[in-house]
Amino acid sequence: MKTLVDLESIRTSALSRLVRRQLGKVEEDNVGIAQRSVMICGGTGCVSSDSMIIVDAFHQEVASQGIEDQIDIVRTGCFGLCELGPVVIVYPEEVFYSRVTVEDVAEIVEDHLLKGQIVERLVYEASIEDGEILPLQQVDFFRKQMRIALRNCGTIDPEEIDEYIAMSGYKGLHNVLTMMQPGEVIRTVKEAGLRGRGGGGFPTGVKWETAAKQNNPQKYIICNADEGDPGAFMDRSILEGDPHSVLEGMAIAGYAIGADQGFIYVRAEYPIAVRRIQLAIKQAREYGLLGANLFGSDFSFDVSVRLGAGAFVCGEETALMNSVEGKRGMPNPKPPFPAVSGLWEKPTVINNVETLANIPQVMLKGSAWYAGIGTDKSKGTKVFALGGKVVNTGLVEVPMGITLREVIFEIGGGIPGGKAFKAVQTGGPSGGCLTSEHLDRKIDYDTLLSLGSMMGSGGMLVMDEETCMVDVARYYLDFTRDESCGKCVPCRIGTKRLLEILERITEGKGTMEDLDVLDELSVQIKAASLCGLGQTAPNPVLSTLKYFRDEYVAHVVDKKCPSGVCRSLISFVIRAEKCRGCGLCARKCPVNAITGKIKEPYLIDPELCIKCGICFDSCKFAAIYKS
Repeated sequence: MKTLVDLESIRTSALSRLVRRQLGKVEEDNVGIAQRSVMICGGTGCVSSDSMIIVDAFHQEVASQGIEDQIDIVRTGCFGLCELGPVVIVYPEEVFYSRVTVEDVAEIVEDHLLKGQIVERLVYEASIEDGEILPLQQVDFFRKQMRIALRNCGTIDPEEIDEYIAMSGYKGLHNVLTMMQPGEVIRTVKEAGLRGRGGGGFPTGVKWETAAKQNNPQKYIICNADEGDPGAFMDRSILEGDPHSVLEGMAIAGYAIGADQGFIYVRAEYPIAVRRIQLAIKQAREYGLLGANLFGSDFSFDVSVRLGAGAFVCGEETALMNSVEGKRGMPNPKPPFPAVSGLWEKPTVINNVETLANIPQVMLKGSAWYAGIGTDKSKGTKVFALGGKVVNTGLVEVPMGITLREVIFEIGGGIPGGKAFKAVQTGGPSGGCLTSEHLDRKIDYDTLLSLGSMMGSGGMLVMDEETCMVDVARYYLDFTRDESCGKCVPCRIGTKRLLEILERITEGKGTMEDLDVLDELSVQIKAASLCGLGQTAPNPVLSTLKYFRDEYVAHVVDKKCPSGVCRSLISFVIRAEKCRGCGLCARKCPVNAITGKIKEPYLIDPELCIKCGICFDSCKFAAIYKS
């Protein structure tokens, strides 16, 4: 069992190592201390691009050069700029190398680590300004971020508990257990204004208070890590990059409500996150930071992992609890709410990963500090998975109240290829699409809801001028229809009917009456569905109908897709004046719909054309266009 003295001793030793790692300092009597540090991203995105092989290659290369005692090679969590992976950062210079390959390792070691010469061809382009390499925090992608939930991701080795302790890890739990009563903990969370980061934004302190008031000797804490939104990877990255912050947050929540057992419900398809959280639990138990009588107190708390099979509906708390109990993951009517009667009919608090990762910092720095960040009703920061048609895709954590324009154009770098911004979808399948007229609106719970969207878990998908908004609505309805558990009729049948109408419209078979039915049916599904999946499934339809109705009308009346996306409504035509007669399009066509003679303009037979687009993609002279 660790005491505060033990923690401070570990913290001092490990923190000294971390400081030297980033500053590159070498003490005179410790020649073996690392002079440079190589930080290599170990998040899923970079691992999929062989970053772990790169870690091994660095170890082998520095060993072959005889400098292994002077170079600290560290596998970290996600740095955020996922599209640029594998990412390698060398300290103390803070040089950000992107898209590093195994073949690049020897050059980095030879030139940078041995000679101090930066390998400029690998440096992240946006970090170079007037020939100088900017410190990471001054790069546009990081400059406006404020990292609380992601504070340790990319900074520490997530598989080393000592490094988490060095960053004041478990100190918040110690302070809570030795200096605060459970009611004080709950009051601190309420005063901080922390709202749930998993969807609807319910006040975290109110949820804890409700569970604490229940007169039941057995209560539970559940961490909802069932992150199922397409393109969302915030919670997974926190589990991969800073798993102990979640365990510490769970233990604090357990003390506040009187629970001695916690469960982490995480998708089995997130193997790195699963392995690291299981390792973190093992390490915390060995240190006495989970288990009986934490810090010598009367409070005991332990955590177990439960694996989910990847059902989107299990992000809903009652469906999640049914799955943990071994039942089919389907929602229950509410009330009773889980804080009153939840897992095995015991009072249960369910918070998502990001919410829990904030808790230790709230306990360390106080409610006033946290409440001073954000807006009146939306405190703190929010992590977003920024994706789609934007230059810088990846994870960003920003203060509540920042504008969409700042996130998309300053942090995200704007729209690639000189294309125009068209829309942004916030909140994933449950959210809505916003337009350019909303770019200067603040990002907070209430503003997004008032505009017909929502915060959700934090997905943010950017779309450019070539995106068909009718097709976007169809895509999300296809997803929610497929993920519906089928328990209630409005969701099971209603989403299917919505999808059928949208498919008719994208095929050029829709009518103006269909638009009225879409609107009316969406409202009814939202009002009558049992859980949040069905209640929010129509949001993409309603928001695109509201802001892009002209596109629906074009599909219905003109039988045209203005963006040239819906195959049934487009035709491919060869411009005779641009065609060089090379015949490449004819050779590529899978149905022989293109004919002509070499060095003469070719023709496309619209009766034979299956509109696959291969000719359009393969033409080197822009002679083929969509009409």
